[in-house]
Amino acid sequence: MATGEHGHAVATIDPADLPFGSVVTGSGRVSAAQTYQEPTSSDVPFSPSQLSRLDDALTMASRETGLLFSLYLGDLGPDTAGRAAQLHDQLENPTDAVLVAVSPDQRIVEVVTGPEARLRLPDRGAKLAVMSMIASFKEDDLHGGLLSGLRMLAEQAGGRRRVHPTTAHR
Repeated sequence: MATGEHGHAVATIDPADLPFGSVVTGSGRVSAAQTYQEPTSSDVPFSPSQLSRLDDALTMASRETGLLFSLYLGDLGPDTAGRAAQLHDQLENPTDAVLVAVSPDQRIVEVVTGPEARLRLPDRGAKLAVMSMIASFKEDDLHGGLLSGLRMLAEQAGGRRRVHPTTAHR
């Protein structure tokens, strides 16, 4: 264990202990790819370079805001809002998490925020980001829409909140 930012204990991760498809990024974050079905070349919507840019956008949004940003791309089933909420609840810290769930075939975008994240990212801000994403999706730019949507959501949420040392114990 090491001590990270703000004096919290941080586990040291040995890359050899990670499952296949996982890496430790330069920032120390673990990035993992999971396959839910065996993809064919026509099933994979992004190049490795585009996936890297999406991962960077998620990392930057999370780092800048202090919220956990996640992206789900795939079918959400008949109850899209319910499935998106279920996926959100499975995240590491759903209270401070923002999930962008996109089902291109259903033409659905769901943004789910935890209670703390919602205080910083109101519905109006999320709707603006969704409208921007949809505009890009209509131009067949799934990757660009996701990047701009993540950027807009992070901007709406604002910077990481800091606790002032004199008010931390009140």
